[in-house]
Amino acid sequence: MLKLFKVYNYKNFKDTIEFNFGKIGGYKFNSECINSGTISKGILYGRNATGKTNLGMAIVDIKNIILGTPLFYRRKGRILNADSDDRYASFYYEFDIDGKNVIYTYNRNNRNELCLEKLIIDKEEIFEVNFEKKDLIKNNLALINAETIQIDKYIEVIKNVQGDIDEDGVSQVQVPLLRFILNNAALPLDSPLLKLEDFVERMRFHSVTQQILRTSMRTEESFSDYLSIKDNLKDFEKFLNIMGIECSLKLVKTIEGHNELFFDYNSLIPFFDTASSGTLSLVAFYRRYIAFMNKPSFIFMDEFDAFFHYEMSEKLVEYLKEKYKDCQVILTTHNTNLMTNQLMRPDCVFILSRDGRITALCDATDRELREGHNLEKLYIGGEFEKYE
Repeated sequence: MLKLFKVYNYKNFKDTIEFNFGKIGGYKFNSECINSGTISKGILYGRNATGKTNLGMAIVDIKNIILGTPLFYRRKGRILNADSDDRYASFYYEFDIDGKNVIYTYNRNNRNELCLEKLIIDKEEIFEVNFEKKDLIKNNLALINAETIQIDKYIEVIKNVQGDIDEDGVSQVQVPLLRFILNNAALPLDSPLLKLEDFVERMRFHSVTQQILRTSMRTEESFSDYLSIKDNLKDFEKFLNIMGIECSLKLVKTIEGHNELFFDYNSLIPFFDTASSGTLSLVAFYRRYIAFMNKPSFIFMDEFDAFFHYEMSEKLVEYLKEKYKDCQVILTTHNTNLMTNQLMRPDCVFILSRDGRITALCDATDRELREGHNLEKLYIGGEFEKYE
């Protein structure tokens, strides 16, 4: 589980912004929002342009480092705050990996080059690499059973880095030491690093509005082909019905050999040509998190209900709580109907302020918030206004 995330000098966040998933209240209701003393389900509010999308992108930035996956950045893209004179953005992650406290930090610049990388496990510093000085400052690799890797070869490689960048803005030579260890060390199966890699690989950032805009004919065909397998069509139909869209579905084979999806009424109605934006948004969610993904570890879903009626938004929150009990899910929204103790709890509903602070509702007022409080009414009445 991700316990704590901090980022500095990233996009609109000039100062350090902190998201503490380990800070929970003593509430006894909606306990499914907490898992092993960590916030597992949360909703994030914030005015327009406060940086909710940027926050989600920053949290999953670690995938770019550990897996070498170019996520959101291109060669000319900036990640540094425009008003800052610092030359790098700083990322801090603290995980609970099977009871072990794993801290991973790194700094990188606008060219997607690492400046510094550090790994700490249970307060023991495993390594620290200064890429600007091209030096391995700390080396306790024996503590993670990685002392046999060719560390001299790695140091020689980083000393010869010329900073070549490919068209995706990714360094072709510069390899983080953590990635080098994961790819080259014979780590034991219970290694916290292997479990960390698995957790990071299953982290997802999802923008509902962007996903709908990217829907193509090829995407529609691949999803329809997926629905033709076993009971997948019935499962998807059931999902739509649970979300409040009462319908029957049917697949028809095209001349080209693909499956085409239809609403099955008195006559067949092409699904993707007639489905509403809200229904297509549900398709994007289903396709990404149910059809083509196995057990996500962390989901940051931006504007998840941008096209939903408030009742559908509530249904999806309930669905996520039930479906992904072991997955951390953070949803961003402007829908204050979801600001209720019937769905969440005051330590799992957050406000992102314009000055880069994340504050849980229970910490945004002098009032002791209880289960009977109407959180939405308090919010609209200005109870938490100074934290916006």
